[in-house]
Amino acid sequence: MPIFEFLCPACNRIYSFLSLGSNPSKQPVCPRCGGTNLSRVPSAFSVSSPARSKPEKPAASGADEASAARMEHEMMQMMEGLDEGDAENPRVMARLMRRVAEASGEAMTPTMEEMFRRLEAGEDPETLEEELGPQLEAEMGEEGGGEGGAPTRDDGLYSL
Repeated sequence: MPIFEFLCPACNRIYSFLSLGSNPSKQPVCPRCGGTNLSRVPSAFSVSSPARSKPEKPAASGADEASAARMEHEMMQMMEGLDEGDAENPRVMARLMRRVAEASGEAMTPTMEEMFRRLEAGEDPETLEEELGPQLEAEMGEEGGGEGGAPTRDDGLYSL
């Protein structure tokens, strides 16, 4: 089940919401202030090798199940043919990050586009994070209309 992140501009805080589908149709409510104008922000992700046994999935509606199946299929295609060393390759990392963002329908910020482009060119991820990290954080804060710099993250997981 996907986890989507939303920024509350009133709290300048990012919250994680668990969804049964890969494209949430409900608009979340801020768990802290009750605000309803939250905006979706790009989520961090990790890549691991496919599990040997599949965990059981909870029952979902037909539309949610189809969306989840498409996302699972896309993720499995991305994982095929990857070697352990690929996690260290900035070009492979950029390609995977871009495909996940496209598959999830998340909007790409200009700084994210630049970061992906430069990773695809083979630049060092740590150097890019150092150089573009503050700009990306500021951009994400502006995107949600928050004030006071980069938003903070809430550690909870809420139902969507």
